[in-house]
Amino acid sequence: MTTKRVTLADVARRAGLSSSAASMILNGRPDTRLSQDAHDRVNRAAAELGYRPNVAARSLRVDKTQTIGFISDTVATTRFASGLIKGALAAAEQAEHVILLAETGGDPVREAEAIAALLDRQVDGIVFATMRSREVEVPTLPGNTRVVLLNAISDSPSISVLPDEERGGRAAVSLLADAGHREGIVLLGHNEVTERDLFRSTTVARRLAGIRAEMQDRGLTFMSEQSVWDWVPNNGYALVDALLAEGTVPRALLCLNDPLAFGAYQALTEHGYRVPDDVSIVSFDNDEIASYLRPGLTTIALPHEEMGARAVELLLDGSARGEHLVQMPVVVRDSIRQG
Repeated sequence: MTTKRVTLADVARRAGLSSSAASMILNGRPDTRLSQDAHDRVNRAAAELGYRPNVAARSLRVDKTQTIGFISDTVATTRFASGLIKGALAAAEQAEHVILLAETGGDPVREAEAIAALLDRQVDGIVFATMRSREVEVPTLPGNTRVVLLNAISDSPSISVLPDEERGGRAAVSLLADAGHREGIVLLGHNEVTERDLFRSTTVARRLAGIRAEMQDRGLTFMSEQSVWDWVPNNGYALVDALLAEGTVPRALLCLNDPLAFGAYQALTEHGYRVPDDVSIVSFDNDEIASYLRPGLTTIALPHEEMGARAVELLLDGSARGEHLVQMPVVVRDSIRQG
């Protein structure tokens, strides 16, 4: 059985006021000049009747649908970056907006189709999100549709939200230096000489710039820099296994992401070394598994939820421009030996 939708007229009738007066009160107009008793009667009537505004009708009046498009490559279908969506949803709910999500797998054709589908639904703006930070091409959108890049950058002028990788890189070095590590530090995942002409991404470049700047400021040098293109556990294992096999025993490992650190843990254990008693480890990203390692992995976290929320806030803020950096939290566990 279909239940009849409660209308504004129903609310006004129960409150004993005109529909125009009830509308001004429910829309939060500050200049209604109506009594507090009138406001109370309307709000009480709306609550008792279960009144919900007709969003479609309202959008025709104010040219806003209170919907946000969220286009991603693989954010929704991977575990690691789902916090971007979680943060965006929370901010949208706080602002009384809803999010329409489209996943493209990074396919330009599917991306164009997603944009068209969202524009057909008259979204107020679009957030473009990427699972791993990278450069994207911002499409030209009709009218005043706003765009925010989330975890991505573009050559064209745009609004973007990114983790503050340079400060994160500095923080990782500081954790080791403040714990007394001044020599025997190995960088796992990059070699400045062999990768001089290779480009991974702007965000990786910033992470490395922060690491190297802090090392220089503290008068430190790496004992070894181990290059590998794919930052996955088996490569972390292979790099550390080879170091130990040749007799090079680091005092600390600075891993460029958590999966490399996972592999390093295994190699150290197989060679009879303990974390952190023999070798300290610090890493990046704060993958969920980092908290389950024993000892727990100290890492510089990617603030995905805060970034997602910030993207929605900037989308709804008509004055926002440029690049916005979100601080990467330091998650201290037990993988660094102190003193």
